[in-house]
Amino acid sequence: MRRPVSSLSLSSSLKVKLVRAGFQTTTDLQNLDPETLSAEASISQQEALEALQAARAGEGAASVTALELLQKEEEFRSIVTFSSQLDDALGGGIPVGKVSEICGAPGVGKTQLCLQLAVDVQVPQCFGGLGGQVIFVDTEGSFQLQRVTDLAGAAVRHCSLLAEDEEQRVAMTTFSVETILSNIFLVRCHDYVELLAELHLLPDFLRGRPKLRLLVIDSVAFPFLRLHDDLSQRTRLLQGLGLQLIATATGHNIAVVITNHMSTRLGGGQSQLVPALGDIWGHAASIRLLLRWEESRRLASIVKSPGHMDATVQYQITCEGFRDADQSEQLQRKRPRIQNNQ
Repeated sequence: MRRPVSSLSLSSSLKVKLVRAGFQTTTDLQNLDPETLSAEASISQQEALEALQAARAGEGAASVTALELLQKEEEFRSIVTFSSQLDDALGGGIPVGKVSEICGAPGVGKTQLCLQLAVDVQVPQCFGGLGGQVIFVDTEGSFQLQRVTDLAGAAVRHCSLLAEDEEQRVAMTTFSVETILSNIFLVRCHDYVELLAELHLLPDFLRGRPKLRLLVIDSVAFPFLRLHDDLSQRTRLLQGLGLQLIATATGHNIAVVITNHMSTRLGGGQSQLVPALGDIWGHAASIRLLLRWEESRRLASIVKSPGHMDATVQYQITCEGFRDADQSEQLQRKRPRIQNNQ
């Protein structure tokens, strides 16, 4: 849907430069790369990236009916996490067509869950999966090839034990560790300029890969940490990024999963750990999961979702991946203490 450049979420000075250079609507910005736009509008390549990102997000805001949205949601299954309790709380798993955010402190399992999803999205459809592909955007250097190989091997073994009919046995001939690794497209970004540039190229990448069903960004916070001195610029960039991720999820029917750090908020003489990047960024994701420690237990809480009740489940990270917590441990913790009256 064509929109005036003046209506985009950009700084006033940048919009003036674009209009003066003859770019009146988002259509005028189509098929341009940052270098070309920078030269034609006499702006920096960073400003060109920001403008093209906002234009892409603006054009993705086409109107659809509620029935069309319902049909899209029913067309694709969710991506299972291999934690049955978390999947049940989410109504089947991480939904396709929406943006989901995973927040938590370092070491709690955010990347582990992302790696698990990168494998699980490839589970064949006859086993209840999507049989899809994934693009994994790594901004922190946390992608671990050996760990993914271990998770892939565990998923293959799990499905092989479930194979009962001929269709499932045939599917297992092509569902292997090698095929799983070949269906993960890894992108390494070192700063927010590289991240925005990769996302600008993403629609063209998706058009040539109809089986791609998951986009992971681990993490979205890290590239923007250097912009703490210019909060207005960071806010504009994050707003455009959020709109683009929503348009990507809905327009291409893929699940978008992003991880976020935790930061300390001070107020009323007290401190509180909250997801980073501020309250405005909190509107970008439809679902927000909070992973946290409670003593020695790992807990996953649904703290934001329009279609699910708030819930908290226990999970564990094993050699095979993201799994339900050991049942015997949960029963032991739930058993009431017996006090002796002496």
